[in-house]
Amino acid sequence: MRSPLAEEQRAALIEAMLPNVPFDGWSRPALRAAARRIGMPADEALALFPNGVAELVACFSRWADLRMLDRFETMDLEPLRISDRIALAIATRLEIIAPSREAVRRALSALALPRHAPLGLRLLYETVDGIWYAAGDRATDFSFYTKRVTLAAIYAATLFYWLEDNSPDFSDTRAFLERRLSDMASISKARRRFETAVERLPNPVRLLRQFR
Repeated sequence: MRSPLAEEQRAALIEAMLPNVPFDGWSRPALRAAARRIGMPADEALALFPNGVAELVACFSRWADLRMLDRFETMDLEPLRISDRIALAIATRLEIIAPSREAVRRALSALALPRHAPLGLRLLYETVDGIWYAAGDRATDFSFYTKRVTLAAIYAATLFYWLEDNSPDFSDTRAFLERRLSDMASISKARRRFETAVERLPNPVRLLRQFR
């Protein structure tokens, strides 16, 4: 368990690395350059990321998640529906990483390696879990998992779309996200109708007892 100071230092290094990542990738040279930028000895910086690229990418993803949550704490979300809050959370996270699109591409390339695939799934889960939390969802039943699986697919598709979007202010990405969230709402309504219909069916055990 790292101390709060160590986590602050890691976050500062990630921010300082971002200008170098497009050229050097998520690498030790980029980390050393970041350390020089914030006045930290290089050996101390390297010691904060003993697992190399995977740990740098993970810290970057979690840094973006935390900044998204911090921004949401200052927003008045009460008038918004859950779907609007989700759209806002995703848009906020994309806005945070927008100045670093090439760093995002480099991170995704690293996570695409087979040895990093489990980490990629874990980071995706952490992101969508944070989005649902920011949206105010506190479900603890089975829908907790189905909601996150569904949103993971939507967020991943939106992220890849956003990486190639050159429209003004990423307007095409926002439209793409709205369509995907609309599809999710339709699926949720259909699922609720199905669950209601199932609940109204006769209890099969009770029916069998009648024939004893």
